[in-house]
Amino acid sequence: MEKLIIQGGMPLKGSVRISGAKNSAVALIPATILAETPVTIGGIPGISDVQLLGDLLEEIGGVVSYDGQDMTVDPSRMVSMPLPNGKVKKLRASYYLMGAMLGRFKKAVIGLPGGCHLGPRPIDQHIKGFEALGARVTNEQGAIYLRADELRGARIYLDVVSVGATINIMLAAVRAKGRTIIENAAKEPEIIDVATLLTSMGARIKGAGTDVIRIDGVDTLKGCYHSIIPDRIEAGTYMILGAAASEELLIDNVIPQHLESVIAKLREMGVQVETNDDQIIVRGSGDLKMVDIKTLVYPGFPTDLQQPFTTLLTRANGTGVVTDTIYGARFKHIDELRRMNARMKVEGRTAIVAGPVELNGAKVKASDLRAGAALVIAGLMAQGVTELTGLEHVDRGYEELEEKLRGLGARIWREKLTEQEIEQIQNS
Repeated sequence: MEKLIIQGGMPLKGSVRISGAKNSAVALIPATILAETPVTIGGIPGISDVQLLGDLLEEIGGVVSYDGQDMTVDPSRMVSMPLPNGKVKKLRASYYLMGAMLGRFKKAVIGLPGGCHLGPRPIDQHIKGFEALGARVTNEQGAIYLRADELRGARIYLDVVSVGATINIMLAAVRAKGRTIIENAAKEPEIIDVATLLTSMGARIKGAGTDVIRIDGVDTLKGCYHSIIPDRIEAGTYMILGAAASEELLIDNVIPQHLESVIAKLREMGVQVETNDDQIIVRGSGDLKMVDIKTLVYPGFPTDLQQPFTTLLTRANGTGVVTDTIYGARFKHIDELRRMNARMKVEGRTAIVAGPVELNGAKVKASDLRAGAALVIAGLMAQGVTELTGLEHVDRGYEELEEKLRGLGARIWREKLTEQEIEQIQNS
């Protein structure tokens, strides 16, 4: 086990290149199961979730290889082996294996997914979609069993807008017989990315990126090359960092249209944000205005950036309210920020933030992926040294984090935890 050491208070400046989208990658990789020949995904991020999914595909007979930032999956010899636990429980996005394996093999056994602990995140809308397509779904001894004699297209209305359910139903429906219509579908850029890959493989999909998606099933899908979109959440994280602790930060390989809600909030605070075709420039300000944040489904403010943005608000003048309508339990970072002198409190689905305050270095722990990003930003803003544990969460979603930050002038490095520190963490 390791901890991240951050020497705070260093002015940051320079440029950073954004990696491929984590939230796309974890759906694109399972989608390769649906093909009959090799699929290559270009620009794949070097994160632990990608490695875990690659390992899972190998467990069912896939051949996975890497060439720089290209990941190639040969699915030709895959079989519908049960994946009841083990690596499945380490990441939330393992549920995409359900739709992909159901689409290709008409059956699957997948352990209940793991990932960050953000409160209840039911998969009832996924199951509703699978059953509408003709699958029988049961929960047996902690695993989801999916069986179908055949899949037939259906009209499916999602009771709540869900990225995961939208993608999972797409994966199952592309090889079903007839037409599937998903109504009240999520509109995230990652859904368009997955639809683009599937279309390149031979699927017939219209409406991705709107609230109604139409899919005409096909018998087979072929391999192809697909280039992943940039990670809008990583880009947003560096934008927030730029506003919090930099003189000027250029963020390269980004699609500004994917971040319009974040750009608007930063500008509302008084941050200078300049956008180009595939770049964003953020110039920090010594005088920030407090704003309120409310997370919403895309194109609203993303829940994945709520925690990093909450850290930035500690520098703003006044009192702000942060409301997370997506994951009400996504405030575990607040107690850690309070260790660093932040003035915050949680009331239900909201956090109240008072500022400005000067953060101080402390020993803190990441409870989930985006909480880890929030605490890294806090450590870079703070005076003194911050020690961050729980790095297994951060490694799930941020490629070469320390290297990128050191390139901006940060003093940040990893150290091994002592046996005493490991014991303290395990007992906390």
